[in-house]
This record gives sequence, structure tokens and C-alpha cells, in this order.
Amino acid sequence: MRKLKFLILAILGIFIESGVQNAQSVLPSKVQLKWAGSEIGVLIHFDMPVFEPSYDFRKDWNYHPDVSIFNPKELDTDQWIKAAKAAGATYAVLVAKHCSGFSLWPTKAHQYSVKNSPWRNGQGDIVKDFIASCKKYGLKPGIYASTTANGYLKVDNPGKVVSGDPEEQKKYNDIVKTQLTELWSEYGDLFELWFDGGVLPPEKGGFDVLALLKKYQPDAIAFQGPFGYENNIRWVGNEEGVAPYPCWSRADSTTSASGIIEIKGLNGNPDGLFWCPGESDFPLRKNSSFQGGWFWRKDQDDQLRSLGELIDKYNKSVGRNTNMLLGVVIDERGLVPDADIKRMNEFGVKIKKNFEKLLGETSGTGNEFNIKFQLPKKLKYVVIMEEISKGERILEYKLTGKADNKWQLISTGSSIGHKRIEVIKEGIFSDIKLEVLKSDGTPEIKSLACY
Repeated sequence: MRKLKFLILAILGIFIESGVQNAQSVLPSKVQLKWAGSEIGVLIHFDMPVFEPSYDFRKDWNYHPDVSIFNPKELDTDQWIKAAKAAGATYAVLVAKHCSGFSLWPTKAHQYSVKNSPWRNGQGDIVKDFIASCKKYGLKPGIYASTTANGYLKVDNPGKVVSGDPEEQKKYNDIVKTQLTELWSEYGDLFELWFDGGVLPPEKGGFDVLALLKKYQPDAIAFQGPFGYENNIRWVGNEEGVAPYPCWSRADSTTSASGIIEIKGLNGNPDGLFWCPGESDFPLRKNSSFQGGWFWRKDQDDQLRSLGELIDKYNKSVGRNTNMLLGVVIDERGLVPDADIKRMNEFGVKIKKNFEKLLGETSGTGNEFNIKFQLPKKLKYVVIMEEISKGERILEYKLTGKADNKWQLISTGSSIGHKRIEVIKEGIFSDIKLEVLKSDGTPEIKSLACY
């Protein structure tokens, strides 16, 4: 009995030790590494509510706006992408199908799409134009295609037909398969796929999105993608562009077992077994009405976020180890409104200006990193970046500055990950010092930079 007891304890010890080792070796995929370095993206919304603002797909499941109202006569995807690039975006995600069910490409799955609208006499394909514009201006293209809600097909979160009829559900699943196959196989490689609300798995009555994803777009990032996909990223819990702090890239799960429930603990977990970083999305325009902010509304230019707000959100998204995804509206002409373009330009210029005057930089391994200036400098930002290809190793740190030959505490923190931006409110320093107080393995700093 004693031998059996020791044997059981030994086996348990092996499993426990193995679990710890696995947790310490959780690393980003090559795709996740590339995505983290992309930092700023845009999410472009254009759907029936632009032409019929009162439309709410949940109010009357038997009503949907007629395709005849969709006619953006000046539509220009080049203009969209130039505006995104001016804002500093490196990738763009187009909402190819939102909750109305209207599709911006000539889908074979049903009749509710651009192919039956007066726009370009039904011969247009906005997805095709968008992809071409991204390639033309050097932005990485992504596609949002909600599988969880569809007014035209009478489907609501989490991707179930409202009638509950099994045969109707099967038909809807077939449509999902057809549409995702079209989007993922006919337009080339995609950088990011957006699953707003997650994915209903087969065991819950949904379609096997995971198998299709691995077949057609195995190198795409998937926001709230199906459980088991290695390139998933997660929601930060709000649509305000503010990541919680700390915000670890590691998490206890990628989305959830079903893929439709937010991760418990929006901060992530430094001991989590999955690499699943956060993306902070928010609309450029503020509005609390239904779908407001995300879709264009007439006479709402005054709802634009100020430049100061955008800079603050950048610091609290990119500066907190997530990417920033800026929601951009398209108006009834088919263009980004002039006021929005102006604000996006201002933001892009300001971000470049904030980080163009490098005062000092260092990198390396260890627990202490120093930057010494020839003359005392007034700092605005200290940017810390880990070498995340080796994992998130830093768990606690302290940042100090020397002023008048005395070290002063600037800040303390925990999560660094791809990028941590410390905003320096006041102080003139001759030296800056980063001390790693707690780590899992030897810390590797890709860059410690002062601006």
C-alpha cells in the first residue's frame, strides 16, 4: 500500500511538473508575432443602417431593408485605405456582412447582397475592391463576417435560428459554410478574421468553422476564433479602446470551450496555457444609440473623438500590450466622411511626432537596464518592449529616474509583453533605470526607449 501511495505521488508530481514546464514555454505563433508588431488597424463598417438608420434587425424578424436602397454612387475603397494609412494603420478589417445579413460581395448563398442592388448595376464587389486597395497601399487585409447574427436569415446570437427548427438551422449552417468558403478562398490570403460574438461550435448546433479555417486561412489571426485554433486573439471586454491593466498575452483559454463566452479574467493570466493576446476596438465616433458610432449617421460630425482622446486610447491599448483597432464609418456616398479623414490624419501625425525624438535606447538580458543622458532631459514617454518570441517573462518591474543625483520612483508595473508605454507627467532626468523585480526566466528586453 505504501509503495502504491508513493507511486501515485510520483505520477502526480510528474504531471504537475509537466504542467509548469508547459506553462513556462507558452509562446506566440509566427502569425501572432507579426500581428503584435502591426499595432494599429481599422475596422470598416458599411451596411443597411447607413441608408435606413431606424432599421433594427431584432425589432421585426420579418422585415429587412430592400436592396434597392443600397446605392453608394461615389464608393471608393482607395479613399478608405488612404485614410486608414494616414492614421498609422498597418492593417484593415472590412465588415463584409454585419447583422442585417446584407453581403458586400455577390454571394451565391442567397439573394440579399450587392448583386441585386442598383450599385454598379449589380456587378460590383466591395470585398474585391477593398482587397485590391489594401494591396495597392500596403495594408494587410482582413474580413469580418458575423456567423452569430443575421436579420435576413432570422438568426441571433450565438448563431441559432430564432425559430429553433433543426432543419432551418441546418440550412443556415450550410449558408455559413458557403459564405465563409467564398470569403476565405476567393480573395487571397487574409491577415485577420473577425468573429464578432465568437463561433457556435458543432456540439452546440453550429458549423465546423475550425476545419474550414485551417483549410483555407491557416495563417490568419482570428478575433474570438474557434476554440483550438492556434492564432486566436481575444476581446478586452469593452468597445472603448482601453485595455485593462495588466493585460497579459497569455490566458487560461483562447475564448471559451464554446468560443462564445468572454474569457474569465479579462486581464489574461501570466501562467495561462494559451497565447491569446488582446485587441482593443472602438469607434472613431461616439454614440450610445443602437449600433451608433460604428455606422454613419447624418449630422453627427460632432460625435468625433478628440485628438486627445485618441492619443490616450493609443497609450491605453498599444501601450498596454494589445493592438488598437479603430472603427471607421462609411457614409451614404460610399466614402469616409471629410471630418473623419481630418481627425485620422491628425492622429497619425501626432503619433509620429510623439515618438520621433528618441533620447536614448538600450536592450539586452538581465534584471537591470540603464539609459544615461549627456545632459538632463525632460521625458514624455518611456517605452518598454519584451522579446515576446521568448515569452512573457517579466512579471513585476520598477522604473526610476535620477534627478539632482537622487533616484525617484516614476512607476511600477507588471505586464510588459510586446509594448508598455509609460507616460511621464513631469520630471527632468539625467538617468533612467528599469529594474525587473520578478520574472519567469531571464528577462529579455527588446527595447527600452525614452522619448
